Amino acid sequence: MIICSIKEIGKSYGGNIIFDNLSLEINEKECIGLVGRNGSGKTTLLKIIAGIETQDTGQVHWKKGLKTGYLAQVPDYPRDMTVEDVLKTAFQSLLDTQLKMTQLETEMGKEKEQVKLEKLINLYGELQDYFIQHGGYEIDSSIDRVVNGLNIASLLPQLFNQLSGGERTKVGLALILLKNPDLLLLDEPTNHLDLQAVEWLGSFIREYSGTVILISHDRYFLDEVVNKIVDLEDGELQVYHADFTGYAKEKEERLLIEFQAYQEQQKKIRKMKEAIKRLKEWANRANPPNEGLHKRARNMERALERMVKLDKPLLNRKKIEVDFDGLERSGKDVVTFKEVAKSYDSRVLFEQVNMHVQYGEKVAIIGENGTGKSTLIKMMLEYVFPDKGEIKLGSNLNIGYLSQHVYSNSLKHTVIEEFRNEVHVSEGEARHILARFLFYGHSVFRKVNQLSGGERMRLRLAQLMCKDINLLILDEPTNHLDIDSVEVIEEALEGFHGTIIAVSHDRYFLNRLFNRIYWLEDQTVHCFEGNYEWAKQKMVELRQLKESPSKTTSHKDVNTLEIKAEKDKLLILEQEIEQIEYSISEIHKKMRKETELQSLQALQYEVNRLELRRNVIYEELEKAEGE
Repeated sequence: MIICSIKEIGKSYGGNIIFDNLSLEINEKECIGLVGRNGSGKTTLLKIIAGIETQDTGQVHWKKGLKTGYLAQVPDYPRDMTVEDVLKTAFQSLLDTQLKMTQLETEMGKEKEQVKLEKLINLYGELQDYFIQHGGYEIDSSIDRVVNGLNIASLLPQLFNQLSGGERTKVGLALILLKNPDLLLLDEPTNHLDLQAVEWLGSFIREYSGTVILISHDRYFLDEVVNKIVDLEDGELQVYHADFTGYAKEKEERLLIEFQAYQEQQKKIRKMKEAIKRLKEWANRANPPNEGLHKRARNMERALERMVKLDKPLLNRKKIEVDFDGLERSGKDVVTFKEVAKSYDSRVLFEQVNMHVQYGEKVAIIGENGTGKSTLIKMMLEYVFPDKGEIKLGSNLNIGYLSQHVYSNSLKHTVIEEFRNEVHVSEGEARHILARFLFYGHSVFRKVNQLSGGERMRLRLAQLMCKDINLLILDEPTNHLDIDSVEVIEEALEGFHGTIIAVSHDRYFLNRLFNRIYWLEDQTVHCFEGNYEWAKQKMVELRQLKESPSKTTSHKDVNTLEIKAEKDKLLILEQEIEQIEYSISEIHKKMRKETELQSLQALQYEVNRLELRRNVIYEELEKAEGE
């Protein structure tokens, strides 16, 4: 059943057309992923569906009585309201009913007249039926389920108005989930969430009884929860009945088919124009001119005018160009932690932390929010120092740091000023480099405080690319970026020959790039040789081992799984080589069929990148076999 119908809607801001003539049908129990580049109008469309904004043209129809839930901006609440009070507003009608029931109980205890007492009892019964039917006795358990899943239980007693922006957003998300609307609309719901909370949210949405539309750049999350992708590109909507991976594959196939159809039509148009030209030449050679040939030429011209011209599909859209070339090698040992501990006041963040990162390795640090991931990063940068233990940084290190909180101290600078503060080049050269990161024309004179989170990340990447960096330290590098930009960064990082240490909750990013995971939990770090999926599996086993009542868990027992993970490193590397070999083989098949030079060059570039990665893995295999 259709619960929302969008018919030929359009929206503009200040003369700038965001989209026009969009149509979409939203059905019951669908889980839709709304994707598209930053600035394509996804959030605007979501707000129109929510009824928060109105379209300029067209119509939107909702099913009668439809309840929608959208987290636009968390409102302010009275100063004395705690987080628990705020979350209970999701059940306001039930709480009002409960209050009436309490008042009726008092009245029934005082009433002596039988007829009035029976009326009160009947009214109480009706209210109680409503209260039970709508889950009134499960309010506390519902709140517990959501706050524990989102890992915000510790916030319940705190005053809402004293929370940080990120904490407010998480509480707002919890509030929307507790309201249980028929149509749940989520805009980047995984931002500010740690990995455990993201996985819980995924399972919550999969079991959700209503309809869900979400905007997300988290490809792993989209693959987990959605069964339909709506792609908003160049002001047009395309619908794909697939998860994100299926959508990406189908979109590529569609584009190739459309491009082939466009080429065929262009060939036909050229032939028709040549035929028209020849007919006119032949007609004019005759004396007098041959009217019959002129008539055939005019008929062909009219047919050409009536032909519905296909737009040329853009196979290679403008993307940021990231290339970390020309690095100077650092020493073999890059970062070493020995028995490191850190506390703030009476709170222990972590203790007995041991890490060893060598040149060329790509390692990730993950864990719940507040466990100390960013503190470990700051220790590597020597912004923070340990209470106990020793930290050694390698020789000849040139560190590039990309933080999710970039440019907090330079918001009044223009883009080009901020770029040239760190990269000493002429204005012309600076503009040329910034154009590779999609800062064109007058956009280089925008203030940094006017940039979105994704634009600030692009500016920082432009600065880092121009430096001779051999150690990249990344703190949530994929935050605020659209999927196209994230994929470009991933490709650049795959080809980076230096060392990468990253904090991230982007599981797709973690699985693609990193083959060692440092997992922060219970005030210590666990090391796993493998990608995120492997580390997650081993952490589950590790927790079960710790929680097992039948064993007395020793330090040796806890480390058993980590040792096993190291032994399985060989298997992981061999499987990755097999996958690369298969990918290279498939690309060679495509190359044999391809005729366009630009496409052939792109395919060859991909082969070169995969072969480079394969060589790195062979080196890792030799190293692992020698240990």
